[in-house]
Order: sequence, then structure tokens, then C-alpha cells
Amino acid sequence: MPNHKSATKENITLPIKGMSCSSCAARIEKKVGELKGVDSVHVNFAAAAATIKFNPQKISASQFPATIEKLGFEVPALRKLFPVEGMTCASCVARIEKKIASLEGVREVEANLATEQVSVDYTPALLDFEALRLALEQVGYRLLPSVEEPENVLFAKDEEHHRELAQLKWKLILSGIISLPTVFLSIKGSPLFDAAATNIILFILATPVQFFCGWQFYRGTLNGFRHGYVNMNTLIAAGTSAAYFYSVCATFFPGWLGFPSTEVYYDTAVVIIALVLLGRWMEARAKHSASSAIKKLMGLQPKTARVEKDGEEFEINVEDLEVGDFVLVRPGEKIPVDGILIKGQSSTDESMLTGESVPVEKKVGDEVIGASLNKNGSFKMRVTRMGKDTLLAQIIQLVEQAQGSKAPVQRLADKIAGIFVPVVIGLALLAFVFWWGFGNSFAPLPTTPFLFALMVFISVMIIACPCALGLATPTAIMVGTGKGAEMGILIKGGEALEQAEKLDTVVFDKTGTLTSGTPEVADVLLSPNTVLDIDRLLVLAGSLEKNSEHPLAQAVVSEVKKRNLKFEKIETLSDFKALPGFGVRGKVAGKNIFLGNMKLMDEEKIDFSAVKSDLEKLTAQGKTPMILSVDGNIEGIITTVDTLKSHAKETVHRLKMMGLKVMMVTGDNWKTAQAVARKLEIDDVIAEVLPSEKRDEIRKQIAQGHKVAMVGDGINDAPALAESTVGIALGSGTDVAMEASDITLVTSDLRAVPQAIELSKRTLAKIRQNLFWAFFYNVMAIPVAAGLLYPSYGILLKPVFAALAMSLSSVSVVGNSLLLKRFSPSRL
Repeated sequence: MPNHKSATKENITLPIKGMSCSSCAARIEKKVGELKGVDSVHVNFAAAAATIKFNPQKISASQFPATIEKLGFEVPALRKLFPVEGMTCASCVARIEKKIASLEGVREVEANLATEQVSVDYTPALLDFEALRLALEQVGYRLLPSVEEPENVLFAKDEEHHRELAQLKWKLILSGIISLPTVFLSIKGSPLFDAAATNIILFILATPVQFFCGWQFYRGTLNGFRHGYVNMNTLIAAGTSAAYFYSVCATFFPGWLGFPSTEVYYDTAVVIIALVLLGRWMEARAKHSASSAIKKLMGLQPKTARVEKDGEEFEINVEDLEVGDFVLVRPGEKIPVDGILIKGQSSTDESMLTGESVPVEKKVGDEVIGASLNKNGSFKMRVTRMGKDTLLAQIIQLVEQAQGSKAPVQRLADKIAGIFVPVVIGLALLAFVFWWGFGNSFAPLPTTPFLFALMVFISVMIIACPCALGLATPTAIMVGTGKGAEMGILIKGGEALEQAEKLDTVVFDKTGTLTSGTPEVADVLLSPNTVLDIDRLLVLAGSLEKNSEHPLAQAVVSEVKKRNLKFEKIETLSDFKALPGFGVRGKVAGKNIFLGNMKLMDEEKIDFSAVKSDLEKLTAQGKTPMILSVDGNIEGIITTVDTLKSHAKETVHRLKMMGLKVMMVTGDNWKTAQAVARKLEIDDVIAEVLPSEKRDEIRKQIAQGHKVAMVGDGINDAPALAESTVGIALGSGTDVAMEASDITLVTSDLRAVPQAIELSKRTLAKIRQNLFWAFFYNVMAIPVAAGLLYPSYGILLKPVFAALAMSLSSVSVVGNSLLLKRFSPSRL
């Protein structure tokens, strides 16, 4: 928010990320200072902030972040979820989004009717919660603070939900009980009283339903009027009020209208309110059920942990744990938080988080995941992650964000819903005027033109249902992403779902994705001219590779340890450099050493013709050779093999059966890549590419018109994941790379790749079904309610049946979405 405000000038301070030196500050000062309306700019490199004095009548403060970001720097933004009170139908979504989007500093906003939340991406320096709250208050909604702890949010939501359900249930029961005698007396009359007295009894019965059970509709209508809009409540309040107040006039002042006092419609008003309340009660229950995935995840974490301190054991609340604490876990207990096993061994059931049913063996040094179940061994662990940093918290946050997101297909529905209610009111009034003025000219009416027109007006007002439009997409996304989370598939949101449904090509990285990613040394071959023995060759290679974290490097280091060989002393190593896509170089014991592929030898102009025939044989066997050069001479070859992941071949076959083209991209040599591809029956292979070139290959496929999914480990493959239509990152259980990917697989089971695509297709199918029926229902129901079929076929929809149809339309949309809970992946 602005720090200082005068009559014509304002000062704001913006935090800036990405400045590396004072020249960066000067560049920002120059560019921002050139903007019209800016008086002065001071960028503090040390404080990483810019203070700008400007004239708000000449320039908007929101231009400053955009200008700074065009220079390659970042003005930090926040994305927060805020609960909203007062959302009743789809038109509320458009109204809330429009209001918040108009505020300075807002980058993106998405309101969600199903979760009754709004997601706002904004610049904190330009906007705060109070400004957001006041803006929504102006249009009749209440914005609640964003609560950081998901468990607190869940508790508050559950409490509010149960309170809402209890109120709806009480009003539903009351209106339901009263509707029975009201309908009976309206149809049969009373054997004890005349018509006038019966109408008074009906008035006494209907009034508490109209103004107690139906008060929420009046409250919503009045709130809308105060802020200049109409919504779903307006339609129900106007429709039932027309029936009720006409009946009051016919009961007490029949002479005013000139109609017989026996013609009253209290039963119409009462039954409509009862049916609408029934629909809302069923809808509220279904919406609560749609968000059950988050509740299940929340319930996974244990409340207490047994800690060992100073030789003593005692139980504390999980919230009181600290990073570095030592926790004891017994068989059958849940692991409280993420950590590293430091004593003992066991197997853990991680199925509730990863979807993998097979227990995972754990030994000293392995990471254990909080909320997973310890199966059959006791162990001691050291806490490494707490609170929002744990895998469980990350999953919950991602699922919440996904469930609050919006698919692009929903945009049209939201636009229509925004103008829907005023259009319906206009159509209802038009139908009323038409039938009252000209009804007898078109068809013989069963009652007076006024009463016929009144019933048509009520039917049109009641049958229209923008709620079905508003719930069509978010409920399906809520259930679909929740089901994905149960399977270890984390989908970022509606857009990722929609893009995944369009895929025609899947590109796999090889190492760590199709293969286990933990290669082992297979062969150590000496060059014909070498003076080294195998052990010495391994010691030189291993001493150099100790500085690298690459899987191939670790394979060499492991082999040296396995043979109980001693590495060169660390002080003898110098000038180490990792060469991505080539290998490594450095000095060991004063000798210049290169260890890498044939491209590295070509680059360094080192002749390797003496081992070329061996290289060809080894690569044809699917092995990855590394050539060792010492002082420009080839001394030998170390080969590694990386086993294929279980289900890799099955996954490729499944994707092909789904009609998708499958490709493999790798930095490995052509022959090794082709050997792996043959085993997996992959026809399209791209080999010998650098990590940066993987992105270029994805671009080529997209340029040819393909919709491409890139499947990688989410770290080295981040550029390619970000470039692809849908990035699918394989998580390693605790290191879930969520930033570059659209879909993250917590499980290491490759079968989750086709499952994720299939789930996306199924979810989009539900969204389309929901939108079709919501549109179809309204397009067909409104003309029928308006009496379009009456002149030709004598068909007229009574207001009571209109209310039933309207209630069922919303419930059917939510119910259809809930069918996704039964989703089960297709089997080969």
C-alpha cells in the first residue's frame, strides 16, 4: 500500500528480487524514471527495494511492477486463498472477480462457488487485506482473512458447514411439515370451514414458511438491491412473493382484485420454498463430500510424537517438535513428520500419500515421510521438515490450490451467469405481460389471464438455475483433483486438466524416469597402451567423481568403495569442473584427467580410436561407457548399466493403446538409447542432447502442432517441463518438484502417467457433461415455463414442478461430479 499520500503526490516502496550489482539499480532507476508522472526514483541495492514518488493522476502504481519485470527483475507477488461469505450463485463469481480485478496491484483473481473462496495473486506493496475486504464489502460480500494453517481452515470450514446444514435441515423439516396440510387444504378444502376461513388457515400456515424458512432469500435479495445487483435469491424471493402476496390480497381484500377469494396460491409459495431448501441442503452435503480429499489428507498426521532428549523419552504434541529433534517410532505407529532414519530399520506404508500399495523398505540414512505408517520395525529418526515444509503440507496446499482453480472452459459459463438473472427477470416480466394481455387470443386459458400470467411469471423465475452453471466446473475439478491426490497424482488445477486431455505425444526422459536412475558399474576395460591396472584406473576416476552428484559419478564412487580401494587425498585434487552433457575434468595427483563420453574426447581433441570398437560393442549392449583420459592418453573405459523401472514397458504400451505417440529423449549416446528403446518398444528416440537442448526438442514437437507431455524427474528437466504443454514431474517421495510441472507424481510407479492422463480426460468429460446439462436445462426449461408449448400442446409447467426441476438441476450437477470418486484406471 502507498506509504505516504499528499494532495497530488504518492510515495511507494517496492521490494525487488534479482539485482546482482549497483548497475542493476541504476538501470531500474533510469527506466522507471522515464515514465510520465514519476517525480523521482531511488533504488537501494543493499535493501533490494525501490522508492518511487509519483503523481497518481498521471500514472497508475500498477505500471511500476510491470516495468521493472520487463527489465528482467522480479517484484514479489503473493497468491492467497480467502474465504468469502455471501456467495449464493454463479453470478456472484463474476461480480467478485470483476470487483477485485479492478483494484490496483491485482494480477489475477479466481472466485470459486463450490469452495466459496477467492484466489488472489497480488503485489503486497500495492494492496493489502483491508483494501480487498472493503472492496468486496461494497458489493455485498464478506471477505475473511486467509488462514495459513490448513488444519485451522478445515476446522473453521467444517464448523461453519455443520452450522449451515443444521439451519437448512431445521427449516427444511418445518417447511416440509407445513407443506403437507397446505397442499391438502388447497386441493380438497376444509370440511369444517368455508372457503374464506380455509384461506385464513392457509395464510397462518404459509406465513412462517414465507418469512422464517424463506428469510435467507429475502436477505440475499435485499443485500443485492443495496449494492445494485440481482441474483439467484432475487428469483426465488420474487417468485414466491408473487404467489404469497397475491394470495394475501385474494384472502383479505378480494374486492381489490375482482377475483373470487377461493383462488389462492399459498401452497405454491410453501412448496417452492420447501423444494428449494431441499435442493440447497442436498447441494451443501454434496459439496462437502466433494472436498473430502483434503479432509482425508488432514486426518493423516498424528497429533503426538515420542521424543528422545538427554536419554529420556516423553510424548509431546507434533506442533511442539523442532527440526533436529530425535523421534522414536514403534511398529504400527504413524510417522509424525518428515525426517531421516538414523537408527534401526523398517518398512513403511506410504500408500495414503503416494498411492503405492507395496511397503517401502527403510534403512539408516533413508528419508521417511510424515503421516506414512511404520509397519514392522522400531527406529529412531531425526526431524528434517516441519509444518508447511513437510510433504503432506505441500500436497494439501497443492490440492487446495487446484480445487480453487478454474478451467478455461468455465470462462464462458461465468460470463453467461453474470448476466443470467437480469435476463431471466426480463423474460419473466415479458411472459407475464404477454399472457395477461394476449393469452386468450392464442389459446383458451384454464383461469383468468391475470392468474395464468402470474403462474407463468412464477414458473420462469423459479425454474431458471444459474447455480448449475456455476457448479458445473468447480465441483468436477474438486473431485477429480482430490481423487488424483489419493492416487499420488497432484494436478495443479483446471488448466492442467484441460491441457492433459488434449495430449497426443508423451516424451520421457530416460535416466531416472524410465530407468531406476541408480546405475552400477558393469565393466572396467583397459586401453591396449595403458600402464595402469584396473584398481588404479578406478581410483583416479573415483577420486575425481567424488565431487560430482551425477548418478554415473556416484556409480563409480560406489564401485571404488565396494572394492575397498582408497581414494586419492583431497588435497591432491584441483581444478574440478562438471561439464553437463559431456562428463567431468580436473587434476588428480598432478595429472590432467578427463572422464566422459565420446563428445568430450572429440571436444578436447583426444584420440580414442584404440578403444572405438570396444565402445561400439558396449553401447550396442545398452551400456553407458565413460572414457578415462590421463594427460591426453586414453587409459580405459568404465561402463555402467541402469536397470529399467518396473512397469516401464507396461506404461509405454498403455500410452500407445490410448492413441498417444511415445518418445524418449536422453543425453546418452545413440546406441545405448536405442538399446533401451528397443526393450520398451519406443520407436522415436532423441539421443545425445544436452539438458538445455531437451527444451528445444519439445519446442520442435509443439511447432509441428503436437500437444506434448514431458515426463521427467522435475529437476534437470525443469526447462523442458516448463516448455511442454503439460509437464509431468516424477517426485522422489520427499523431494516433489512442483514449480516447473503441471502434474506431479508423488509415486515412483510409472503407471501413474497414463492414469493421470486418463483421470484428466474423465474429469473434463464430467465438466462437459455438467455444462451441457446446465445449459440444456436452462435453454429448454425456461421456454416451457414461459408457456411456449401451451398454445399447441396444452403443456404448462406449474410453479411447484419448476421448483423441483430447479433444485434437482444443481444437485444433479454435483452428483454427476461425485461419480468421479469411483474412477478406477483402465487395465491392460
